[in-house]
Amino acid sequence: FCILSYNLPMTIKFHTDKYYTFDNFSPHAVEYEGKIFPTSEHAYQAAKFTSDEIREAIRGARSPLQAKELANVKYKNDKDPDWDSKKVDVMERVLRAKLTQHFEVAEALERSRSEELAENSPVDYFWGIGADGTGQNMLGKLWMKLRDEHN
Repeated sequence: FCILSYNLPMTIKFHTDKYYTFDNFSPHAVEYEGKIFPTSEHAYQAAKFTSDEIREAIRGARSPLQAKELANVKYKNDKDPDWDSKKVDVMERVLRAKLTQHFEVAEALERSRSEELAENSPVDYFWGIGADGTGQNMLGKLWMKLRDEHN
């Protein structure tokens, strides 16, 4: 009887303590476009709008969840009409800022080696893997792109 051990790539999911730094809700302030945002989620959600007043309301949200709710509920009709064509580029710039501004984020990215990174949101099929793993995982793909550049 023989047990074979394979070094298969593992998927690292963001909602673990060791890799929570990749999550946009992690408590890492981000300087983005000359302003300090409490989290990368705040920065990303505020970027959906051209109105300085709305951006500031989102930047001042008490939590990343509230920032997301303000953007997607209260102000959803005021979103930049070209947002869908910009969102991946904006997210990449926000993540790049987070990476360069926080040593522990760079350290976690290095520690992840060549493993697949996945935003394991059960409801998000664009940024995450969705409930059944068939999502596009764009957030994970962006982190892996930054890791490839960083190494």
